[in-house]
Parts: sequence; C-alpha cells; structure tokens
Amino acid sequence: MVQLKTPEQIAKMREAGLVVAAIHAATREAAVPGATTRDLDMVARKVIADAGAKSNFLGYGGFPATICTSVNEVVVHGIPDDKTVLKDGDIISIDAGAIVDGWHGDAAYTAFVGTGHAPELVELSRVTEESMWAGIAAMKAGNRLVDISKAIEGYIKRQPRPATGEHSLGKFGIIEDYGGHGIGTEMHMDPHLLNYVSRKRGKGIKLVPGVCLAIEPMVSLGTAQTEVLADDWTVITTDGTWSSHWEHSVALTEAGPIVLTSPDCGKAKLAEYGVTTAPDPLG
Repeated sequence: MVQLKTPEQIAKMREAGLVVAAIHAATREAAVPGATTRDLDMVARKVIADAGAKSNFLGYGGFPATICTSVNEVVVHGIPDDKTVLKDGDIISIDAGAIVDGWHGDAAYTAFVGTGHAPELVELSRVTEESMWAGIAAMKAGNRLVDISKAIEGYIKRQPRPATGEHSLGKFGIIEDYGGHGIGTEMHMDPHLLNYVSRKRGKGIKLVPGVCLAIEPMVSLGTAQTEVLADDWTVITTDGTWSSHWEHSVALTEAGPIVLTSPDCGKAKLAEYGVTTAPDPLG
C-alpha cells in the first residue's frame, strides 16, 4: 500500500525536510581535510537536537549513527567512526534524515573534500545530481513510477563517457541493488523506486497528489555491482571505483511537486526543466 499524504501532513514533512537541509549545510562546512566521519556525525546530532527533532537513522535496523558517511568507493551506508579521516581529494556522500512529529525527511549529497579533484570525479557528482533532478521533474500527476526511473537512467546514459583515471573505468555504472522509496510516517515505505527501467517491475504506481518519494540515484565510475562489508552496513563498489549519491524527498501536490528537503522547495532547479513547484506549505 502506498501512503497518500494530506496537505497538513506534507507541511509536517516539510518541517522535517528543513532540518535535513540544515544538517546538509552544517556537515558540508565541516567536511574538510583532517575531520573524521565521527566529527560529521556529531555536527548532525547537534543540528537535530537544536531543532527539537529526532534522528531516523540512529538505531534504524541497529544502525549506530545519525548520518551515513560514504567515502570514495563506498556507495552508501558508511558508518561514521574515529578512524576514517578525510583527506584532500576525497569525495564523501552524506545521507541524513530527521523526524518531526512522526513525519520523516531524508536526503543525501556528495561533497568534495579539499581541492584538486580529477575532472571525472567532478563530472560523476554533477551527473548523479542532475539525474536526480531529471527524476524529480518527472514526478508529475498522471505519470507512472517508471517515468521517474526512465528520466534518471536516460539522463545518465545521454552523458559523454567520463575520462579513465585512478578511480574510474571510464563509464557510469547505475547502482542496481539500491534505489529510492516512499517516505512519510516511516523512512522507507512502498513503493521501491529503481534508478533504471526494469521490464520485470513494470510501470509501477500512478503518480497522484499525496504521493511522497525519496528520489536517490547512486552512480559509480565503473560497475553497477556492489557488496556489503563485514559490518553488515557499508556498501562498496565491487571494482573499487568511486561513487556518488544524491537524494531529495519530494511531495506531489495538486499544485505540483515540492522538494521537501531543498531550502527553496526545488524552485530554481526545477525551473530549468520547465517545472513550477507548489508553494512552500510553511509560507
């Protein structure tokens, strides 16, 4: 069953989304050479506490931290610790969430640590982020879930092949084992959203006002395949190529989409796709 939200419930999710946006801003500033991933987790904890919100990551399935910190070849679910020290030239994907009055927000971004990043790494993050926005732009009433998958995959496949390099095999791999999801009174809900088109999955649900989705492409500079490390959380690419992860939580309303975890509701980026966002429910 897909949970449909009322305008009042979407407003609560917007509150949670703004807490997530604040976590992103604070951790982006803190993701500097010499910082540990535990340092970033502590920054996120303070933002959540100051907002009077709750973490939806901490304790989820036994997860021991407030955010996921996925460095370089780690695709997703990296566990913050004191041993992982960020270095100049690293990339890190930070996945964060928050709960306000029982309603969830969830979003991720990729940051560059220090300077001097190879062009293929810059392009990797750009392509992953833009594919997310292409997917969000396809979240229109009357479309099907597969239209979002098609938009994400299509954008990635239209891009020129990235350069080969130390961390690249010269291609983009759309991660197959992980994808987006419904969100609302729980962080992960139906439907599951693939970042590519699968005939086995069919067209998926029809998109109607009240549907809320976390849209989150994950892309590598090589394989689409992953493996989970012995900690039962950390997901890495099987070929060691570096990866990027971008995500926003989005609500579909009668007036159009609202990117709940974007400070401007996604207005500026979606305008590039000819899409007008609904008004911010918080005014």
